[in-house]
Amino acid sequence: QVQLVESGGGLVQPGGSLRLSCAASGSVRIINAMGWYRQAPGKQRELVATITSGGSTNYADSVKGRFTISRDNAKNTVYLQMTSLKPEDTALYYCWVKELFTNNYWGQGTQVSVSA
Repeated sequence: QVQLVESGGGLVQPGGSLRLSCAASGSVRIINAMGWYRQAPGKQRELVATITSGGSTNYADSVKGRFTISRDNAKNTVYLQMTSLKPEDTALYYCWVKELFTNNYWGQGTQVSVSA
């Protein structure tokens, strides 16, 4: 009943930038956390970045200093600004939303490819 619409993925050269967006719609109640996970070929899904309703952020060590997560609570939207992209950032990126006292929701994924 809650739908997540992701956008912003694409192909970029090393050192380039992309901004991912994810908007939640439908029967959205209170969202207390949002974030991004990714899964690269041959690897398990891993945390990229999360942000709580209080503004606390959590980043994977591999993206610290390069990625920035933010959210617009009024629009139920989370963003991931990615800079200094590396080939190892190539993965399918999934939006994640946690509703207070309810469920976790996942987007369909948006592909980010970094190559020369």
